[in-house]
Amino acid sequence: MRIAIPAESRDGETRVAATPETVKKLVAARHEVMVESGAGVKSSIPDEAYVAVGASIGSAEAVYTAEILLKVRAPNEGERARLKPGTVVIGMLNPFDADNIAAMAAAGLTAFGLEAAPRTTRAQSLDVLSSQANIAGYKAVLMAANTYQRFMPMLMTAAGTVKAARMLIMGAGVAGLQAIATAKRLGAVIEASDVRPAVKEQIESLGAKFLDVPFLTEEEKEIAQGVGGYARPMPPDWMKRQAELVHERAKQADIIITTALIPGRKAPVLISEETVKAMKPGSVILDMAVDQGGNCPLSEPGKTVIKHGVHIIGEGNLAALVAADASALYARNVLDFLKLIIDAEGKLVINKEDDIVAATLLCSGGEVLRKQGDK
Repeated sequence: MRIAIPAESRDGETRVAATPETVKKLVAARHEVMVESGAGVKSSIPDEAYVAVGASIGSAEAVYTAEILLKVRAPNEGERARLKPGTVVIGMLNPFDADNIAAMAAAGLTAFGLEAAPRTTRAQSLDVLSSQANIAGYKAVLMAANTYQRFMPMLMTAAGTVKAARMLIMGAGVAGLQAIATAKRLGAVIEASDVRPAVKEQIESLGAKFLDVPFLTEEEKEIAQGVGGYARPMPPDWMKRQAELVHERAKQADIIITTALIPGRKAPVLISEETVKAMKPGSVILDMAVDQGGNCPLSEPGKTVIKHGVHIIGEGNLAALVAADASALYARNVLDFLKLIIDAEGKLVINKEDDIVAATLLCSGGEVLRKQGDK
C-alpha cells in the first residue's frame, strides 16, 4: 500500500508519525512509503535517514495522495481538502472533538483515533496516551525544576544545609507516576494525590507519600474505582474535602504538578486561586491539563505567568518538547496499529469485529461511527 507521513502543521507540534525504524519495517513488508520533506527535522531525523531505509521524499501535495496517511494530530481544514475520499487517516485525532470527526466524515475519510483504544493487555503496545504521558511526566518535573529558584535535593555544604524541595503531584496516572519517579531521582520530598485508592501502592512504591481523602459513602467508593483505567468525576462533597486537604499541603509545597484529566470533559479544578494565594513566594505550579481548561484557573496555555508570587506554567503538550523519543514511541504505537488493519498480503482489511479497530474507528464512508459519550 502507499503510505505517507506528512509534516505536522499545528503550532508547537514537533513530533512525526514514523521514524526510520518503523519505515524500514513498512518497506520490508513491501509497502511504498513517502515522507514529506522536512517532516522529521524537529525530531532530529533528516530526510536522508528516511531515504536510507527505503522511503521516498515528496512534497506536501504528493504525500496527501497516499492511501494511508500517518499523522500525529488531526488534519486541519486545508489538509482535509487535499485528501481523496476513502483515504485512511491514523493519528491522535481527538475522539471527543465531534466537529472535527464530522468534518472528516464529510470529506469521506476513514479515520482512526488511537487515543480511543481500549485499556486492555492486547492494546498495550499501541497505547499512545501512555507512551506520550510517560514523556510528559518526565518533562514536567524538569520544566518545574528549571523555573524553581532553589535546589531540588537536600545538600550539605560548607555554607550550611539546603533543604530538599517539597513536591505535590496531583493525579497518579502514567504522567503522575513518571513525575514522581523523576522527582525522586532529583532528590525531592514528594506527596501525591489521586481519586483512585488503587494507586496508593504504586505511589508509595516510588517513594512518595499518598494523600488519603477518606470515602464517606458507598457511592464515593464506587466512583473512585474509575472506568477503563481512567478517573471519573467525583461527587462535590468529596471534591470539597480533597480541596481542603490539598490547600493545607499546597501551603507547604515548593512545586505542584497537576496531571488530572477526565476524557471528554473539562479538567477538574484542583488548585484554586485561594490556594495559590496561600502558597510560598517563588513556588511553582505546572498545569499539564491547561489545554482542557486547566487544574488551576490561573494557568494560561503555552505561557508561564506569575500570580500572587507563584510561577504558573501552562504546558499541555509536554511530549512535543522531547520530540525525538516522543516520535520514536509514537511511531511504534502506530506501526503496531497498522498490523491490525493490513493483512499478510499487504491489503487493507478493516475488521469491525476487532475490539481495538471498532473502538478507534471514528468515521468511514461518510458516516460518523463514534458517538459522543462513547468511552
